[in-house]
Amino acid sequence: MISARQIAVASASLLSAIAFIPSAAHAQEKAAAGACADAGLAMLASPLTPWKGAPLRVVMTSEDAHDGELTLTAPDGKVAVTAKDKRGGPPYFWYAEVPAPAVGKWEAKLVRAGASPECATVIRAIEVRRAPGAAPSSSKASVWPVRDTWNRGTENLYSAWIEKLFDAPVEEQLSWKALHEVLRDKQRNALFNHLSAREDEKGLVIQPDCADLPYFLRAYFAFKMGLPFGYAKCNRGGGGKAPQCPAWWNIQKEEPPPAPPMQSVGGGPPDGFFGIFGGPPPAAARQVVRVQQRPPGLVPGFGFYLRNTVANGVHSGSGRTANDDDDTDYYPVSLKQETLRPGTIYADPYGHILVLVKRLPQSGANAGVLLAVDGQPDGTVARKRFWRGNFLFAQDPALGGPGFKRFRPVVATKGGLRRASNEEIAKNPEYADFSLDQSKLDIEAFYDRMDDVLSPAPLDPMAAMKEAIVSLDEQVRTRVTSVENGRKYQTGGGGEVAMPDGASIFETTGAWEDFATPSRDLRLLIAIDVVRGYPERVARRPERYAMPKDKSAADVKVELDRTLASELAARKVTYTRTDGTPWELTLKDVVDRTAALEMAYNVNDCVELRWGAADNSEEAATCKRRASGSQRTKMSEYRAWFNERRRPPRG
Repeated sequence: MISARQIAVASASLLSAIAFIPSAAHAQEKAAAGACADAGLAMLASPLTPWKGAPLRVVMTSEDAHDGELTLTAPDGKVAVTAKDKRGGPPYFWYAEVPAPAVGKWEAKLVRAGASPECATVIRAIEVRRAPGAAPSSSKASVWPVRDTWNRGTENLYSAWIEKLFDAPVEEQLSWKALHEVLRDKQRNALFNHLSAREDEKGLVIQPDCADLPYFLRAYFAFKMGLPFGYAKCNRGGGGKAPQCPAWWNIQKEEPPPAPPMQSVGGGPPDGFFGIFGGPPPAAARQVVRVQQRPPGLVPGFGFYLRNTVANGVHSGSGRTANDDDDTDYYPVSLKQETLRPGTIYADPYGHILVLVKRLPQSGANAGVLLAVDGQPDGTVARKRFWRGNFLFAQDPALGGPGFKRFRPVVATKGGLRRASNEEIAKNPEYADFSLDQSKLDIEAFYDRMDDVLSPAPLDPMAAMKEAIVSLDEQVRTRVTSVENGRKYQTGGGGEVAMPDGASIFETTGAWEDFATPSRDLRLLIAIDVVRGYPERVARRPERYAMPKDKSAADVKVELDRTLASELAARKVTYTRTDGTPWELTLKDVVDRTAALEMAYNVNDCVELRWGAADNSEEAATCKRRASGSQRTKMSEYRAWFNERRRPPRG
């Protein structure tokens, strides 16, 4: 991104020329800042109309890294709360909350040490009322009303909201059964009941898969903040080409529901006897199945829009579009610390999507860390580290454009909503982060670049390898949950699940998608390769590491090999066997079973086989179920994909 000072002095004519229309709130904010050269100063006060019966939550963001202190002062002049903890980076933000605010004029003041004198202190007034204000209303013309625009301020608030939503110590493994569990958490969600409609207490079920998750998060924030939103209708690519998106729908121009099917009253073919004469049956013999429409009301309408309209409209191909394509929902960014912000997505070439939620800078012997969340077919949302085993990368036109991307800003114009183009984003000082750099990198260059971004200083080779082992450990534990879900499906009376043909095993719907694990197992196999090969990677690129002065690269490799063996043997996981008894595996056991894991993704197999238990072993004694012979034959045919760590291209 360009410098803060460049953003501050950008001309209004340039903004107008590329049709980015600043909101009134944003214009007031800039005017209040005066000559302040720092960009990204924005404030969120929640609820939308603060009142005494709801907690007052305040977020203030900044583009620079100055330390600061946020205070909220009550109408009586007394400081109610002080927040010194600077989060993020960038954007940086401060968060403060008053559980029961008094009625009257409050003051939010951010004082930043080291900032230029004219903007070292930023003050915003907040009016707290006696009663809640009226919530916005939906209409046939828009799923929710638009009252603001996407710009640097709202994007920074979006990043801050995302980071707070999924924040926890890096060593803590976060996982939720559904996204709505996170959104209903008052301590995490700074926008909880923001519209004063008790919207987060009405039991909305929000369970996105990996492709839905970024859209659901973006839509939820836009819904609360009154921002425009839309999504592209894309194909999945094929014939050596990336996915393309011939249509785009938005909250003011909703995608038409599918045409309702026509059925005969008796349940037979729709034409039946009357079809002999080439005409439709009479009305009395026809029954039209009604298609669900968005219900009236802001909250029910929003829930329907997410669960039905958006969820049925987007898929993993939406993230893999070509990086130079304008008719997409995402655009690629450069690989820099300032661009890899919370809310940025990562689209891997094989269809998985993750959302960045936090970056931890390199500190001493500790490598820099990038954290992300992803959704699974069963609705689970979990937090994961960036590393080669979770974030796959490959360059192949048939796979589309992988890498880090951000949502294209949706712009309100007189003619309706539209998306900004790549050229507009590149020229707009509010963004200016469009880049095709990732398209020029091969696999090794991509991961080398990410190492440099996350940890600019040379890494301690031993500490770096242990970080990789921790990441593998997290991935194995995540698989424990996935396989256990399949076991519960079986024990709950689930019948044999049909196995798709060919490459469709990686992309399908229903019970196979929910409980089989071909995509996750392929990633696990790649992760195992990364960890096993870490000592060799250090030896290959010794200049990237803080190598001991008195030891050669070969000496360090020997020490790494020794530590790797001991760490894998010491780390343990436990899974539940078919009969409900626990069985413990070391990480070394899992790594040693790599060959068996190439054939372990079928939900119709018992969990013992899915963990690579040897035939006739004590571990496998409780196995009561196996995939059919025809399915095993398919798996044998497809094994090469897992053995070679590659997914087949689409037809």
